[in-house]
Amino acid sequence: MKDLTKTAYGTWSGGRYMHYGEMLDENRYCECIQLAYTSGIRTFVTADVYGAGRADQMLAKALAGVDRNSYCLVGAVGHDFYKGERQGSSGYPRFTHPDLRSEKEYASYLKEATEKSLANCGTDYFDLLLLHNPDEQGYLSEKVWEGLSAVKSEGLTGQLGLAPGPANGFVLDMVDAFERYSEIIDWTMVILNPMEPWPGGLVTEAAVKYGVKLMTRVADYGGVFHDDLKPGHEFRPGDHRTYRPEGWVERGCDKLEKMRPYADKHGLTMMQFAAIWNLSHPAVECVVPTFTQEISEGAISIDEKIKAFGKLPELIFSPEEVAEIREIGDNTGCMKLKGASQRHTVSERPDEWPMRPELLELAQRYHLGTAW
Repeated sequence: MKDLTKTAYGTWSGGRYMHYGEMLDENRYCECIQLAYTSGIRTFVTADVYGAGRADQMLAKALAGVDRNSYCLVGAVGHDFYKGERQGSSGYPRFTHPDLRSEKEYASYLKEATEKSLANCGTDYFDLLLLHNPDEQGYLSEKVWEGLSAVKSEGLTGQLGLAPGPANGFVLDMVDAFERYSEIIDWTMVILNPMEPWPGGLVTEAAVKYGVKLMTRVADYGGVFHDDLKPGHEFRPGDHRTYRPEGWVERGCDKLEKMRPYADKHGLTMMQFAAIWNLSHPAVECVVPTFTQEISEGAISIDEKIKAFGKLPELIFSPEEVAEIREIGDNTGCMKLKGASQRHTVSERPDEWPMRPELLELAQRYHLGTAW
């Protein structure tokens, strides 16, 4: 089993199993995965819930005949679409929901879900397995992490990690999990890019302390760093990005132009620039953007985006450059965060729950403020 490479391709790209831009047909979807490989990208990230297993199957189809030892495969389990019923925009319930099973059944679910995902992916091991969008129980329960450890012990994965979401936040929950399960957690996925340095950037100190490597998603900032979203862009109904606040593309394009001189200085595309800014942070070792075929006049082809990202140069920005770029993109306090929050007295949704006193104490220790 291998460690992840700095560039990665996610099976949510191409608009087929999560709605971004044009929805590629299955042949084009597979061609994009193949292009990622031939362009030099050697880590592929998938989740069993995407298309209820179909994304895993398409990844297997696209990489059929490719030497399994030549790439890293990252899987994610946690949404129970086998026994649970889809709950509208909230998706499928987490496997830890008490209506689905008791704690003593967590380990058997995790093993079965991992084996099914591996079968769909056409392989017998993941290089990294992530706990996908856990609820509060997922962060806290020893039985969850014992179950994941058992999956690793059986050789079904080389490493284990955490993939918070689907929205932004979970900082205190992640750091608390690092402290509780530092012997188990190898990787964590966070949202990070030059226009969203907050709150994902707050976890880097704890990640370094506990030896947790960070994979950064949404590195493209909803497509703005692909440099073909323009002010006034109209998204199709159902596009995953329509949840963002009105005017986000316009504000993003304005900041993009202020950042462009840094990219030009080093001869980078704006997506390369965003990826390298991420990789210039402590603990960040992998970047996985969303590759989208936009539906607009003059849109850059998804093929060109993939090829350019595959040519990511060996470069790290200086601490001064990182700080200057962060100041341009500073988004502190721009949204209500998910996870533990003082806004809640009871847990009504699987991605938000009441604040616990020990998390506020943790925030104080890591100088993360009190506005949670």
